[in-house]
Amino acid sequence: MNRDSAIGVFDSGIGGLTVLQRIMEALPRENTVYLGDTARSPYGTKSVETVLRYSFENTDFLLEKGVKLVVVACNTSTAIALESLKENVSVPVIGVIEPGVRGALEKTRNGKIGVIGTEATIQSGAYSRALKEKDSGVEVYSRACPLFVPLVEEGWLDNAVVKMTVESYLGSLKQSGIDTLILGCTHYPLLKKTIQKFLGRGVRLVDSAEETAKQVQTTLKKRSLARERGKGAPSFFVTDAPDRFIKVGQRFLGEKVESAVRIER
Repeated sequence: MNRDSAIGVFDSGIGGLTVLQRIMEALPRENTVYLGDTARSPYGTKSVETVLRYSFENTDFLLEKGVKLVVVACNTSTAIALESLKENVSVPVIGVIEPGVRGALEKTRNGKIGVIGTEATIQSGAYSRALKEKDSGVEVYSRACPLFVPLVEEGWLDNAVVKMTVESYLGSLKQSGIDTLILGCTHYPLLKKTIQKFLGRGVRLVDSAEETAKQVQTTLKKRSLARERGKGAPSFFVTDAPDRFIKVGQRFLGEKVESAVRIER
């Protein structure tokens, strides 16, 4: 493992590209390896045991590629598997929850923080726990929004169906007086505009992807692992037919997603 080794990123599917995008913007010299477990997506409805197994398999694949750091871009995997991965893996492992929590606590003024995510992420209570550990005085309002992921993957970001779904899911959060909302799923930043419009300017949105990229940057610097020259390039691997990944991936990352290699599971 050296400075020129790549950063590994895995997600249950396509949403983790929002995290990858932020990492590429913050660290343009770094090579990246992205694995989207598209054949077994979504993780948000799977059991704890299944998510743990998938997370370790994904990490093993990235380690075989010689990565110097692993980013668990999936909120569900972070909630369920991050601690086990950290204990069992020889390279630094970073999840998306801790950075999002830090960003929310910096932004809130009234201590009322909303969290939206998949059913598994919300049921795990990982965000609430992490927020309370850092500040026991905060009030946390959580809401599972399972339909947001299929809407984003369909490319529906701002039509009548999306607006209706946002209103239906976030109506009670709007009434609760939150001033900060954590987008606790990597797909959700693509709905930022519609969510912000519904909640109003008084509510600050926290994009975990941005905060995670900052933590990756800090970790590489601290461990003297940052690549010092050259221009980084991404490579993409998926566990199902690449066509859909490439098509949807271009909504997230533009032309950078030219091709993806399918791996057998």
